[in-house]
Amino acid sequence: FGLQDEKARKKQEIRERLEAEMKSTKKKGFMTPERKKKLRQLLRKKAAEELKREQELKSIERKRIIEERAGQPKSVKDETDEAVLIAICKEYYARIVALDAEKFDLEVTTVAKEYEVRGGEGGGQREQSIIPPLKKISKTATQMEKMRQWTMKLMKLDMKGSLKPVKKDISKELGGVDTKAPEWKKSMNE
Repeated sequence: FGLQDEKARKKQEIRERLEAEMKSTKKKGFMTPERKKKLRQLLRKKAAEELKREQELKSIERKRIIEERAGQPKSVKDETDEAVLIAICKEYYARIVALDAEKFDLEVTTVAKEYEVRGGEGGGQREQSIIPPLKKISKTATQMEKMRQWTMKLMKLDMKGSLKPVKKDISKELGGVDTKAPEWKKSMNE
């Protein structure tokens, strides 16, 4: 057992020495696999932080726009007087009516502009769209190859096989040699 332990210990020492030499030798190139891995992780973290920042900015902007358009809500929790609540409701109703009128005006101007764009053809219900001129698209190499293969297949096909067979009386063409069926064949047909 002592001899085997000694061999195993020496192998382990040699292995450790070789590993130490491998680590100590100067590596070629700046971007080692470890550095590449760290760089990728840093880039991912940075991208995630930027995405979060953008989402936060968008949500803040969204809230600001909603508050701007809808206005600050009136506090009705503290109000117990019915007249004050009715006044608040009338304010909201007046605002809704004004916004609805503004919406109608925008729709009218939009329809008028569509009518002008169509050249006075009549807008509204028909909603005819202008068809743009189509551009000619060049065939790709793969499409051309498929077309070439298809034409090659057509050339290889046996066109004679699809023709309708026509019976010819060869005996008349050969000079009147009469080829009648033998008598044994006649008896078989009966």
